[in-house]
Amino acid sequence: MTEFMASAYGADLSPEEQEKKYAEEDRQREELVAQCMKEEGFEYKPNVQSFSFSEGSAEEWNPDSREWVSQYGYGMVNFPGREETDSSDATEYEDVNADYAETLSESERTAFYEALYGPAPDEEDMPADGEAVEWDWSTAGCSGWAQHERDGDNAMTSDEHKPLMDAMNTLWEDAMSAPEISTLNAEWAACMADAGHPGFSAQQDAQNSINEKMNAAYENSAPTATATSAASGETAPAGSDEADMSELGKEEIELALADLDCREKTEYRDKMLEVQFKREQQFVDDHKAELEAFRADLEQGS
Repeated sequence: MTEFMASAYGADLSPEEQEKKYAEEDRQREELVAQCMKEEGFEYKPNVQSFSFSEGSAEEWNPDSREWVSQYGYGMVNFPGREETDSSDATEYEDVNADYAETLSESERTAFYEALYGPAPDEEDMPADGEAVEWDWSTAGCSGWAQHERDGDNAMTSDEHKPLMDAMNTLWEDAMSAPEISTLNAEWAACMADAGHPGFSAQQDAQNSINEKMNAAYENSAPTATATSAASGETAPAGSDEADMSELGKEEIELALADLDCREKTEYRDKMLEVQFKREQQFVDDHKAELEAFRADLEQGS
């Protein structure tokens, strides 16, 4: 299953091949945007962004290594490359069309961005808190039209493949509720309790506990004093909260090391993969025709 989907999405390509693939797709979409904007009466420079899938950063992230865990824990409070992430020299996004937009009158500028992204939704059309936003290319201006024109009908959201998508979405949940996983988590939790870390029922609960403490720290910190966390994609309090975060970092490392010890003692990773691969293979066997049709549609749109 993993190999099948990697092939379908191009994840089996080398980093250089992926960079080339995404750069070309981005170039094609931006040229279509420029074509559409010209038809709408505006100038538009294709805003091509660079893509990087550098192997160096991937090699630095190794949460199954004792040496790595001893330094970073789960990679939440501290993580490889944090100094570069925190640096003020970090590359900022540049809108190559900003100067042109500034030459327009206020009403023209509003029309420019509506043509580019579509009109802003009315307040009554805004989704409620926690409600998912369903993107509609037909209301997203030239950007939406270009993406639809380049990518075609999205196989991921088509009615034809919805039953397969629904089944895939529940595959991981079904695997996690398997009796073998429940037994494995119980063995891991008992090991953690013996190591002085009781109260967990599943392996992911350990890392989640650190995330919850970081969230609490965010709520108590000033919004301007933050530093990015690679693991959570959020920001970690800095400035006056550095001492608290330093202590949480030490707690994270201690917990992550105990977690690593218990995963090794229970052969957690190997047993988890065994269940996962077994379930995935059964899924592929049961849905082979649907998966082949889905991959064909993805490749046709690439």
